[in-house]
Amino acid sequence: MNKHEEFIVYAIRYAHHGGRHANEMFIGGDPHEGPMALDYFVWAAIGPEHIYVIDTGFNKEVAQRRQRELLRTPAEGLALVGIDATAVQDVILTHLHYDHVGNFDMFPNATLHVQDKEMAYATGRYMREPPFSGAYEIEDVTGLVREVYGGRVEFHDGDAVLSPGISVHFIGGHTMGMQCVRLLTQRGWLVLASDASHLYANMDEIKPFPIVFDVGQMTNGYRTMRALADSMDHIIPGHDPLVMERYAPPEDKLKGIVVRLDVPPQ
Repeated sequence: MNKHEEFIVYAIRYAHHGGRHANEMFIGGDPHEGPMALDYFVWAAIGPEHIYVIDTGFNKEVAQRRQRELLRTPAEGLALVGIDATAVQDVILTHLHYDHVGNFDMFPNATLHVQDKEMAYATGRYMREPPFSGAYEIEDVTGLVREVYGGRVEFHDGDAVLSPGISVHFIGGHTMGMQCVRLLTQRGWLVLASDASHLYANMDEIKPFPIVFDVGQMTNGYRTMRALADSMDHIIPGHDPLVMERYAPPEDKLKGIVVRLDVPPQ
């Protein structure tokens, strides 16, 4: 039996959006209704035998059109922790929203891991309706379809172990095929929630984010992630600026850009 790998895990901040209000972050609103920001991340997991990149961000054109502040390309962010995007062999796409699947062309040698249901959702009947299609970019979806025909998309029907120490887990909720990533680290089992919980408060207070396919499935997903992680401190939300405050950078010059998630919070 293969020994489990322990991964070093980085959150890399590549973009920012400060134009939200708290009442836009939670179904039912928020009584404070003050300004609230979102950070945008890609994640990297480095093990003794494998490297995985989780999600691929968005590009300059999409940032301008959607009025997001692009701080650096995901490839530039990954280079800061010693990863060459062109050499990456495995990219996990948690779902296919614009801020998680753009730039997959920067990873020409990678297998792209996605849930069956997510591709069916992104190309199916629900995309006729703006509440579901608004967070997708047509060029990203059609580009990924081309990669399917090119043979480099690996589909998963539910939970799957990619290699000892890392697995994907079907969550649903936010999108039909939302998946999270579970990793073994030196501090135990860590879960990258991605948009299964945008913010700590979504999950901690059971106040779902309003961009959602199935609210019940989303709240069930909070329970699933708690079962997968060693503690609540081992679950990392997908867009919360608090991640950059709670975790330390690998070196001082990367403060505000990269933090290590495989060490306990500060």
